[in-house]
Amino acid sequence: MIPSVSAVEVLAQESADSGLGVFLPLVLLFGLALAFALFSVLLGPLLGPSRYNKAKLSAYECGIEPSPQPLVGGGRMPIAYYVTAMLFILFDIEMVFLFPYAVSADFLGLWGVAAVSVFIATFFIADIYVWRRGGLDWN
Repeated sequence: MIPSVSAVEVLAQESADSGLGVFLPLVLLFGLALAFALFSVLLGPLLGPSRYNKAKLSAYECGIEPSPQPLVGGGRMPIAYYVTAMLFILFDIEMVFLFPYAVSADFLGLWGVAAVSVFIATFFIADIYVWRRGGLDWN
């Protein structure tokens, strides 16, 4: 007597053989998230109120009346903000690269210490350059 095999068991066996069956829940979760996002974006304007007025369309700046924008140029931003943002990104990237070294310092040995020393020295040279050029002064 031959046992009957259902289609679900055959599909489960095929997906287990290919090794990709473990990713099926993840793919289904991403599909569900995409469907929910599309459903929310498309259904929101249809069901939401559409009573617009001047107060709802104006910019909100912490309860203060918005300042008028200049006619030409839109205003200039001080360069110190950009320099600070770039330095923050540099320090952040430095920490991201130093963390794996801290985790595997025993395994890397003396060559790892030399590589990290060169890496840190390069950053200190860049920091000294920015400091000497006045990039850290907020005048």
